[in-house]
Amino acid sequence: MPDIWDPHGSLRRMLWIGGAQWSGKTTVAEAIAEQHGLTVYHYDYHDARGHQDRRIARRIALREPMADPTPDQVWVDRSPEEMAAETLAGFPIRFEWALDDLRALFTGRPAIAEGWGLRPELVAPLIDSPRRMVVLVPTEDFRQHQLRTVPRAGALHAPVSDPARAQANRIARDRLVAEDAVRNALRLGIRVIEVDGTLDVAAVAAAVAEQFAPYLGTSAAAA
Repeated sequence: MPDIWDPHGSLRRMLWIGGAQWSGKTTVAEAIAEQHGLTVYHYDYHDARGHQDRRIARRIALREPMADPTPDQVWVDRSPEEMAAETLAGFPIRFEWALDDLRALFTGRPAIAEGWGLRPELVAPLIDSPRRMVVLVPTEDFRQHQLRTVPRAGALHAPVSDPARAQANRIARDRLVAEDAVRNALRLGIRVIEVDGTLDVAAVAAAVAEQFAPYLGTSAAAA
């Protein structure tokens, strides 16, 4: 692990669950945390709320427009490829904000950080072993299942001029971003687990916990 600023040792102890939208990262992280008495950091929650002030401050510093783009500018007016490229380009900046959050945490045990912005290529320089990270991605069939059954996945809750196009763009963007996560994980020797719906949450959590077993203080397989 490189020499990084880690005042409370939280980054050294962190376990990471990254990957794609709708792959069960949050549910799996919480299942493992409940079983093993760990703390979970939810990247998506902080990124959508507490980091907004940082986004605005950064725009001001760069003399960019302070206001967020309109929903149509985000979801309708650009291609999925343009949307994915912008998302991937923004992840390193957003990751630094997440690291600032995590540096403020002290825990004597490991903690789990989960979220789609925790990218393999960003996490890899921080970890002493690839076993500290797992990337979860849905198969295409499971992605479609999630879109049909999870309300927040099945519709884009934003006032756009063309809801069907916006949702199609969103799904295609998420697919491209997920494919990028898989490529980088495989390149870095980080385990990718495909979630296809044949295993329940407990079984997927057990597979992830087995990956993390050296840091949980017990055999996850036997737990």
